[in-house]
Amino acid sequence: MTKNRILIYDTTLRDGTQGEQVTFSAEEKLRIARRLDDVHFHYIEGGWPGSNPKDMRFFEMAKTVKFKNAKLTAFSSTRKPRIRPDACPNLKALIRAETPAVAIFGKAWDLHVADILKVSLEENLSMIRDSIAYMKARGKEVLFDAEHFFDGYKNNPRYALQVVKTALDAGADRIIFCDTNGGAMPHEVSAVLGKVSALVPMEMSGIHAHNDCGLAVANSLAAVREGVRIVQGTVNGYGERCGNADLTSVIANLQLKMKMRCLPVASIRQLTNLSLYVSDVANIPPLMSRPFVGRSAFAHKGGVHVSAVTKNSAAYEHMPPELVGNSRRVLVSDMAGKSNIAYKAKALGIDLNTKNALGKVVREVKLMEDKGYQFDAADGSLSVLMKKAIGQFVEPFTLECFSVVTSRTLDNPCLSQATIKISVGGEEELTAAEGNGPVNALDHAVRKALTKFYPQIKEMHLVDFKVRTLEGSEGTAAGVRVLLDSTDGSELWSTTGVSENIIEASWQALIDSIEYKLSKDRKKR
Repeated sequence: MTKNRILIYDTTLRDGTQGEQVTFSAEEKLRIARRLDDVHFHYIEGGWPGSNPKDMRFFEMAKTVKFKNAKLTAFSSTRKPRIRPDACPNLKALIRAETPAVAIFGKAWDLHVADILKVSLEENLSMIRDSIAYMKARGKEVLFDAEHFFDGYKNNPRYALQVVKTALDAGADRIIFCDTNGGAMPHEVSAVLGKVSALVPMEMSGIHAHNDCGLAVANSLAAVREGVRIVQGTVNGYGERCGNADLTSVIANLQLKMKMRCLPVASIRQLTNLSLYVSDVANIPPLMSRPFVGRSAFAHKGGVHVSAVTKNSAAYEHMPPELVGNSRRVLVSDMAGKSNIAYKAKALGIDLNTKNALGKVVREVKLMEDKGYQFDAADGSLSVLMKKAIGQFVEPFTLECFSVVTSRTLDNPCLSQATIKISVGGEEELTAAEGNGPVNALDHAVRKALTKFYPQIKEMHLVDFKVRTLEGSEGTAAGVRVLLDSTDGSELWSTTGVSENIIEASWQALIDSIEYKLSKDRKKR
């Protein structure tokens, strides 16, 4: 192992699934494992086969997959107290998983031995020794997770070191020091590992940090500085309580900031896509502010910032976003100056070089934001607004009227019906449609009416619908902001609407979405 090479050990599929709202089917776990292998992660911990049928099914399916870059790893505890290893169901499940590597955790904190396991300190050492020797005798690479090591060391350093020495003597290939409660400080991690290095070769050791103090990434980096060569964590930091060390941040910091070698350069450029992919499979909205890979990581809103970034991106960016597959974004709001609008217009392909056009759009945006509109995440509405403000927009249709009725009976759930009349080029179209809610019914009705004139409407559909109350003190009479995400299969765009009536706000966002689609297609033609 070269001095500056760090091995990445992913436990998204095991420790990550212990996070609230995080769950994967066996099939989804296999999809993620393939993706992690594609980006050259070194270890992929697939789960705890002895704990549930789903994990065992995952390992059965994984037997048919040839991993090119990663070692698939199965996880388990040591043998149960007072039984032989070959009689322990957990260890037998590890064998059945047929992975080249196994991870076994054992207690390094005497509090857990006495109060949780309720066994003697010597029995705990025997459980560790027997389990590792049993796996080594069967040809497995064994990683020993010294659970609660830092708490254990602070409470009883002699016993914590005895645990680690027992694992080494039993044949463990790698020792992983775990901050299981996530309470260690970076300076404590450095100090403890500095002392432990006299017993354990740091080049065969690793770090497993939890984020309960918001320091999991910092503690992982501190451990690497002390010489450990394996970092465990999860994609997006998913995990129990406050989560685990976020590998997207760990990898980016190690490779781009500390000049350590983790993954191929091409894989580093996949970090943003990897983060979004795992978020999508987990059905958890991506964290906008996630370092390096979040949508807001390189987003600029203040006019002074944007003006500077357009001249030299280093003025307000610590690195080029393209290195991790992200991109620079300029946001438009009531804080925006002409630099923001000009940058955004160029990105949207809109020419604001005509007389007074830029100033007119800036004034219009500020007025709309004052009414409650928000264009930070609504490029579709912003594009329509810009074109309308400078006279470059052609109205594709005119709304004559619409009505929405929602009814409910004792035997049937709520059903909404929408009727709409529109006109295109002097020709009127009246139609109606049903939906499982008023906005859904209105969406169906307007599409049905417009498809006759614009067949490409069939290509688009809504992918997300969000409602935000603007002033909570007004209760149900408060104004609302609606944000719609739409796609036509080749592009994703967002639109917004504001009103004291949620149907009206939804209508505004819906029409902006359709108008953006038609304007985009017209420009292509």
